[in-house]
Amino acid sequence: AMSLAANKQTVLDFLGHYAAGRYDAALAMLAPDSRWWLPGHPEEFPAAGWVDKATVEKRLASNLKLLPHGLEITTGAITAEDDRVAIEAESKATLVNGRLYHNRYHFLFVLRDGSIVAVKEYLDTLHAKEALGSARAKR
Repeated sequence: AMSLAANKQTVLDFLGHYAAGRYDAALAMLAPDSRWWLPGHPEEFPAAGWVDKATVEKRLASNLKLLPHGLEITTGAITAEDDRVAIEAESKATLVNGRLYHNRYHFLFVLRDGSIVAVKEYLDTLHAKEALGSARAKR
């Protein structure tokens, strides 16, 4: 088992790769059987629910097209216990249509042997749907 400090660093490294657009490095940190969850009801927020790593990879590729200048992620409080790391974060980016994407998150990461096996990403789903949806429409 990894130490709590090592688990925290893994999460910070993952978010750093994600923010810098190093999606291959970020994806490599996800276990092959990893899952990712977003809140909401699928009829209102189609991305809601659990997805597998392959779906996460597709979403990252899609996001890359919407964020031509990358994504700034600022991390806040971080707490680790057992195999879990909880972290607060905030993102800012200029979307491909010029609109500001600015979201706030609370992530719960579950780790196993240095890899991320599950992520629960709590965020402002309305802002994500409206900002990212309008950016996709303008592509």
